[in-house]
Amino acid sequence: MADKEAPRQPTHRAYAVIRREGQDDFWLNLGLVFPHKDGSGFNIMLQALPLDGKIVCREIADDHTEEEQASESGPRRGGNDKDRSRSQRR
Repeated sequence: MADKEAPRQPTHRAYAVIRREGQDDFWLNLGLVFPHKDGSGFNIMLQALPLDGKIVCREIADDHTEEEQASESGPRRGGNDKDRSRSQRR
């Protein structure tokens, strides 16, 4: 019988970075990354594929830390108000 244990949690998010002239790069969330039990690899579960073939994996952080990283060097979304959450617009 298979060993039953709690499902593994993802440790990273997978992104495609879309370069936009005159604007910030857009980080498109493609899916999640799960570590193997033995710690020697990962399963990458994608919901879409990047057009340029490049996938960027970033560690998942809690919401507060993720927002700070995004403002410094992490996933950055530029563009109009539709790209921002309500809390950022106020």
